[in-house]
Amino acid sequence: MRPKITLKKIAKEFNVSISTVSKALKDSHEIGIELKEKINTYAKLHHYKPNSLAVRLQNQQSKVIGIVIPNIVHHFFSTVIQGIEEVTNENGYNVMICLSNESFDKEVMNIGMLSNGSVDGLIVSMSKETQRNNSYDHINELIDNDFPLVMFDRVKEELKCDKVIIDDVNGSLNATDHLIEIGCKKIALITTPSHVTVGQLRRKGYVNALQKKGVQVDLDLIAEIDERQNIQDQIEELFEEQEFDGIFAVNEVYAVTAMNIARNRGLNIPEDISIIGFTDGPISKLAIPPLTTVVQHGFSMGKQAAQLLLKRIESKVSYEPQKVVLSTNLKIRKSTKSV
Repeated sequence: MRPKITLKKIAKEFNVSISTVSKALKDSHEIGIELKEKINTYAKLHHYKPNSLAVRLQNQQSKVIGIVIPNIVHHFFSTVIQGIEEVTNENGYNVMICLSNESFDKEVMNIGMLSNGSVDGLIVSMSKETQRNNSYDHINELIDNDFPLVMFDRVKEELKCDKVIIDDVNGSLNATDHLIEIGCKKIALITTPSHVTVGQLRRKGYVNALQKKGVQVDLDLIAEIDERQNIQDQIEELFEEQEFDGIFAVNEVYAVTAMNIARNRGLNIPEDISIIGFTDGPISKLAIPPLTTVVQHGFSMGKQAAQLLLKRIESKVSYEPQKVVLSTNLKIRKSTKSV
């Protein structure tokens, strides 16, 4: 299949702005005759056809921001939305929220619908199925057409758009460090499959912490949870097959599930086993005992994502994609022993 030619690619070929190419193709008097002829000849040679999305974007001003997230029940995503709404409402924008429910097809459908003139820009966190498929054509189409886009939390580094992420590596490193400091000798990791980017990064922090302390990484202590199957059964299997006195779980659902299993097996928390989670939502605070957790600051992430997007929407000039990395902190509660 012949690669699709876009305004962006033509602009790169002639080292001019996308606006210049657009004007040249419209025979604008603002563009010199010689350059105009070269651009039009190149466009015809490569069978350029105006992209309907790009055409709509030129006249679009809906004052609405689209948000595409994997789910709404997760406390983290709800706090991100709150942060986005605070910034957008202050600036005269409203938001439209769509859920992918972790489905690649639904994510593609939602992004296509929203970018079809409904919104001025998009804030997106990818579904697990999108990351599993490693398929990003629907995102690249937005980028190729300079559609204002900010990705958050689950991102793909190679995609050339604005991003807001948490420092997952250091957050996880600090959590694992804490378990080592309170005397845990064998620390299990409960994480996502490797294709989920946040799981990859949090696993990296866990490994880095162990290696920094001279502790050998035991792969048998790492449980990758496939959420298409029963989560509790998979964590039960870890308890049945291995012995450990500490757990770092990459989200609060995994952590609290592990706490319930530990109690059912007659283990005392934190005397027999210390457990740390990630997110700090209501589940963490209401757990028995309350869960020590890495605080993710979803509200701040939402504000940063909205600020980046509005800047991109309202900017009159093109500029390189930006990445904002937010730090975490460890909230110590009663699921871990005292130092």
